[in-house]
Amino acid sequence: QVQLVESGGGLVQPGGSLRLSCAASGSIARIGAMGWYRQAPGKQRELVARITNGGTTNYADSVKGRFTISRDNAKNTVFLQMDSLKREDTAVYYCNADVVRVGRWFEYNYWGQGTQVTVSS
Repeated sequence: QVQLVESGGGLVQPGGSLRLSCAASGSIARIGAMGWYRQAPGKQRELVARITNGGTTNYADSVKGRFTISRDNAKNTVFLQMDSLKREDTAVYYCNADVVRVGRWFEYNYWGQGTQVTVSS
């Protein structure tokens, strides 16, 4: 089995910063793209940022220039540096990864349990 465990969420004032981490563990042969999604109350889950195993990134327009996604392939970990946070960034943030398990041939998509980010004064 594969687990994605997020950390780094919390309460921050507008204009502040947070850094989220997500570590993948388990029976992993290879990880493809990894990403962060978020879901605010009453809204659908949306893509925040995504990064391929080669380092190509894409971002939601609402976070471009403020958020930076990166990954450490040796540690099966993805990060999200969030700067200049706004109240509208408040949401549960979910880690996502495409994983090939040991002994398998295809990628399966996995989700973390989510971590709360609250931007408030």
